[in-house]
Amino acid sequence: MYSMTAVEPITPQEISAINLPGVLISIGVGVAVWLVASFLISGITKRVAEGSTFFKKRHFRWVTPALRALDHERRVQRANTIGALLRSVVGVLVAAFTIMYVLNNLNVNIAPLLTSVGILGIAIGFGAQQLIRDFLAGIFITLEDQYGIGDIIETSEVVGVVESMNLRITRVRADDGAIWYLRNGEILRVGNRSQGNYIAPTAPPADEADATPQQQAGE
Repeated sequence: MYSMTAVEPITPQEISAINLPGVLISIGVGVAVWLVASFLISGITKRVAEGSTFFKKRHFRWVTPALRALDHERRVQRANTIGALLRSVVGVLVAAFTIMYVLNNLNVNIAPLLTSVGILGIAIGFGAQQLIRDFLAGIFITLEDQYGIGDIIETSEVVGVVESMNLRITRVRADDGAIWYLRNGEILRVGNRSQGNYIAPTAPPADEADATPQQQAGE
């Protein structure tokens, strides 16, 4: 004989415990917070990209060093990158809190779920340490304007022109035409020849270069 497990029907008490207005309110508040945050981030990004003088007032002098890196021709690129990062962070936070409140209003015990998510987050964190390191390095490279697209940089691995960059990878074209993909977290030292007063070393004249080995041989 085959035994089949009977599915327990939902009782009226469980249905009555569901707070449908609370679910709708939670979703509405989450959407509203996301729209307001996106509007504010877009407005700040636009003003920074246009070179707003709002933060140059006397009572905002304390924030000037952090924004000095944006005060040049590449501030549009920097502002858009930071704006996209802020949108992603705010979107994840708003979605997480909205889902928690919706499940709570649906009479779902979220304590085991939070425990599982915490354990999963720890496991992912250990497995993605290098990825997180690359992203953090990319954020600081962007904020501090260490280099940008079109700059000639020198690292321990390569000397070339930056063709593209994001929060994880910097793509550099070397003098011989090879394309190098540098992980931001692995760039321990970088020199920007486009920002300073770099002077290329001059090669000695051909006759002096030919005479040097002969003089050494004569000695």
